[in-house]
Amino acid sequence: MPDHKTSFDLNRKLWNERVRHHVGSKMYDMEGFLQGRNSLSQGELDLLGDVRDKRILHLQCHFGQDTLSLARMGAQVTGLDISDAAIAEARDLAALMGLDAEFVTANVLDFQPALEGRFDIVFTSYGVLGWLPELGGWARNIARYLKPGGKLVLVEFHPVLWMFDNELQRVTYSYFNSQVIEETEPGTYADRDAAINLTSHTWNHSIAETVTALLNAGLRIAHLGEGDGSPHNCFPNTVQDADGLYRIRHMEGLLPITFAVVALRNA
Repeated sequence: MPDHKTSFDLNRKLWNERVRHHVGSKMYDMEGFLQGRNSLSQGELDLLGDVRDKRILHLQCHFGQDTLSLARMGAQVTGLDISDAAIAEARDLAALMGLDAEFVTANVLDFQPALEGRFDIVFTSYGVLGWLPELGGWARNIARYLKPGGKLVLVEFHPVLWMFDNELQRVTYSYFNSQVIEETEPGTYADRDAAINLTSHTWNHSIAETVTALLNAGLRIAHLGEGDGSPHNCFPNTVQDADGLYRIRHMEGLLPITFAVVALRNA
C-alpha cells in the first residue's frame, strides 16, 4: 500500500479540531445523552441484536457516544479511533457516566495484536469508510479481531452520495473514483458555522469493493441492505419525512442514502 501518512496526519488534525465543536453541538445533544438518550439508530440496533454481555469493538468511535450507548445496554465495549483528542474525550465521558469502557487510539488499518480474537461483534457506522485509502487491511483486521462465530455490523452512508459536490446539487466524482479527494471545507457537519477550515483526504469505495474486501478476508455476508434515508441530519439541503429520516430535498426517494452489511466469521 502506498504511504498515506500525510493523509492520515491531515485527517487526524481535522478530527481533533472537530471534536471540540461536536461535543457541545446540537446534533450530538450531550445533555440528552447524559440523561439517557441512546445515540444508536433503530437500524443499527436491529442489526446488532441483543448485546448484553457481548464483547464489542467499535471502530472509528469518535468521542464515544455510540460506544457508551452499547455499554449502557450491557455490552463490554472497546472503542478505537485515530483521533487522540476524541479518545481523550471518550475516556472522560466514560468516567463521568461511571461506565466501564476501554478506548484505544489507533488507525483501523494498523493491526492491534492485543485485540485479536476478543470480540463477539465488531461495529462501525456512518462516515467511516471514506477515510480509508483501501479496505483490504481494514477487512483483514476485522476478521482477526472477531471470535469464531462473531459478526461485523457495518452501517454506512451510501457511496452514491460521495459522487456529489458538498451541497449535493450536482454529480462531481465517478462512482468508481479511486483517487484521493482533497478538500478544504469550512465548518463541520455538526456545526456548519464552526471555525474550522482544514484540509481532508478521503476516498470513495463502491458497494462491490466493500463486500469483496470482506469476502477476501474470509468473512461470510449474512445481510446486505440499502436505505433511502439517514437517521442523522448531517447533510445540506435535507428534508425530514414522517418516518423521522432525512432525505435530500427534491431527490426524496430517488437516491440510496445508507447501506448495511452483516458479515460473519465462521465458527
